[in-house]
Amino acid sequence: MLQKLLAIIRKEFLILLRDKIGLLILFAMPITLILVMTLIQDSAFKTINEKGIPIVFVNNDHDTLGNTILNGLKSSDFCQVSTSKEGKDFTITSAQKAVANGEFLIGIVIPKGASNKIRNNVSELVTETMSLNEASSVKKEVVDITLIIDPVAKNSFVSTITSNLHEFIAAVKTQMMFQSFSDQIAEILPEGSKKPTKAYEKTDIIHYKEIYGSALIGKDVPTSTQHNVPAWTIFGMFFIVILVVGNIIKEKKEGSAFRLKTLPTSYLTMMNGKIIVYVIVCMIQFFIMIAVGVFVLPLLGLPALNLGHHLEAILVLAFFTALAATGFGVLIGTLANSEQQGAILGSLLVLLLSAIGGILVPTYVMPEIMRKISMMSPLNWSLSGFYQIILRGADLSGITFNCTLLVLFFIITVFLSSTINKIRSKS
Repeated sequence: MLQKLLAIIRKEFLILLRDKIGLLILFAMPITLILVMTLIQDSAFKTINEKGIPIVFVNNDHDTLGNTILNGLKSSDFCQVSTSKEGKDFTITSAQKAVANGEFLIGIVIPKGASNKIRNNVSELVTETMSLNEASSVKKEVVDITLIIDPVAKNSFVSTITSNLHEFIAAVKTQMMFQSFSDQIAEILPEGSKKPTKAYEKTDIIHYKEIYGSALIGKDVPTSTQHNVPAWTIFGMFFIVILVVGNIIKEKKEGSAFRLKTLPTSYLTMMNGKIIVYVIVCMIQFFIMIAVGVFVLPLLGLPALNLGHHLEAILVLAFFTALAATGFGVLIGTLANSEQQGAILGSLLVLLLSAIGGILVPTYVMPEIMRKISMMSPLNWSLSGFYQIILRGADLSGITFNCTLLVLFFIITVFLSSTINKIRSKS
């Protein structure tokens, strides 16, 4: 059995090496796409439209401040606010976990008693203003609003959220200040007091504390490089469908497929030989593309690819992506009746799966319905896995789900290929 498998692998390598144009396209195309798309999108990533940002909101205040901010965020079109999951309100712990898992880009936590603290501070400031006495020595109560940030979130996203928070809080403070002034004046005017108002320095009583949803603590801010290199590497690996289809169709045309059936070798053994060869090709692709991201892009003035801290997880995910891509190619090659038909069908499907899978445009800037649809694309399973490793510091355990989906996709495609081959052999 081993000798047969080795012979099939040798045959596949010889056929593959003869297709020099196909090999050139397979390696040159993703390299070109990485260089061109990263250069084009580098500035676009910095000024991307900030609408529909998924936000988790924890309102421990349940008073004027918390309710005003929540209503303000809900009424705006730049974010989608969630306060609960499966009927349970988020806590700071569950919110941080949700952000770390990539469910939300930003979390906002309003502490308990925040409104009362602002009332007390505003009242103290108004009292100082209306009084001729020395400024109060009472220490101002600080309100800590916590922002939980996913490293995937662009700095402009965070700036937009912070800016809007300032607006909402300013409105609350102004409202409270007018109320407090009214109360003070109501006490002073009946007495006919002529006391001049006392100027006071602007006091910042709202502090922002930023924490990150992963152990990277914001060190690795995503760039066009960190999206485009994994994205177009995955695209190139799935584009191996063109070579696989060409190989299978040539065997059918030349009659070698029929001759192989006369040998005491199962269909799965022959397919295993193809799969091993093309998985190796995909892995070579992967290493070349990663090298481009690490060494070539910085020469063009672009950020270098940062691979994170778990290279073993990257290699495992790349291997399972190669399996899924090869299984996809074998299925299309089995379905196609001609090389042209297989090439067109395979190319269109790869482009479609890329478009909905976040290769062309990151899923986190897509509408909500498209984010849900993207979960059906195997390219998205792989890309989200790379995001987990590179941007969120995930190890092997963090990409188990992604790898499982890719393996299941591979098993299903090989099973369907085998079934279709058996049906056609009988007809």
